[in-house]
Amino acid sequence: MTARSISVRQRRHVLVRRHHLGGDAPTPHAVTEALVALHATDAASVYVSVLARSATSTLADVSEAMYERRDLVRWMAMRRTLFLLPRTDVPVVQAAISTPLAAALRRRLISQLQRNGTEPAIDGDLQTWLTTLQDEVEHALRARGSATGAQLAADVPALRTFIPPRAASDRPQNVTSAFLTMLSAGGRIVRGTPTGAWTSRHHRWEPVRNWWPDGMPELPTGQAQQGLARRWLTRFGPATVEDLQWWTGWNKSTTRRALQELPVTDVDLHGRPGIALTDDDFGDVTPVPPVAALLPALDPTPMGWKHRDWFFGIDRHHVFDTSGNIGPTLWWDGEIIGSWAVTAGGEIRTSVVADRGTEARIAIQNAAARLQTQLQGAVIIPAIRTPLERSIGEEAAKDPTGS
Repeated sequence: MTARSISVRQRRHVLVRRHHLGGDAPTPHAVTEALVALHATDAASVYVSVLARSATSTLADVSEAMYERRDLVRWMAMRRTLFLLPRTDVPVVQAAISTPLAAALRRRLISQLQRNGTEPAIDGDLQTWLTTLQDEVEHALRARGSATGAQLAADVPALRTFIPPRAASDRPQNVTSAFLTMLSAGGRIVRGTPTGAWTSRHHRWEPVRNWWPDGMPELPTGQAQQGLARRWLTRFGPATVEDLQWWTGWNKSTTRRALQELPVTDVDLHGRPGIALTDDDFGDVTPVPPVAALLPALDPTPMGWKHRDWFFGIDRHHVFDTSGNIGPTLWWDGEIIGSWAVTAGGEIRTSVVADRGTEARIAIQNAAARLQTQLQGAVIIPAIRTPLERSIGEEAAKDPTGS
């Protein structure tokens, strides 16, 4: 049986509709659900990812969903990366990704402690020491209600245990950061409010019971991995198996096993073999009108696939750093055609590399004006600096009037 053929045009239309690139999502929660998870390594990216897709949402709406209603929660998950997830989806991601990750981070920390040693030296078994430290940290956090890493280290001095560098790639560090990251991946503690403005990359820790008073539901690993694979395919399919493997960070065996019981069908992705859920309606979707969108660095749409050539209208070097992370992108009709930046005065400037005509330029200007209003004058410097984004900032510094 010949595999169904899916064109680049079809995939772009599906992307625009499912990922709300027209700004039609009603709430921050709806945006996050539509994308499975939002990249949260750069705190500002979460807000911009939402505002770009929800014309009616505000900065306050995003904060309220995260820190007051607790509908959305930052979680260490796919590819050892921080994401924002709907709270109801965290148990699936925890079982499918984060619990195995926590075990790997624990092994890594123990190996580092054994290899580098510590100051002062740790007496006895390292596993026992870590378990005792975990209990002490959780007790201290419950007593405070919320705390920064520095505050927890003051309450639990063992967190200040120093790990001296033993190799050129090592950096001097205390146990604190690695240990708290491990606890968070294990579902023991949760990242709470920022210590500064909403753009701050520093935060307070809170007990997990603040989100799940009765404890987080536990799911079998295989069931959770299958559920996550299905969830991803509903939002990012049709795609390749390699795309799913890259996005999750699973190995090839885990990826195949997660797909084994799912109702998937083979498809031809404009010359590349791919898969889709059998009941997917992507082939019947009515073409959507062209829309413009300004997406932030590390946005989940361009970071959702390993194979990305089908939505690039420009050379990749313009918007990627040397580590393969994407910076701010300009979209038109499901295609990346440029980049954007925020000036020191809070003005959004754009740079279109692939000219798609007057309609595209006007739509981009309007999308930029809307996002600038939503940002309320905030100056955002992305954690991922890319050649085109830097050049926009440099040009703005030379000509602050934009003339």
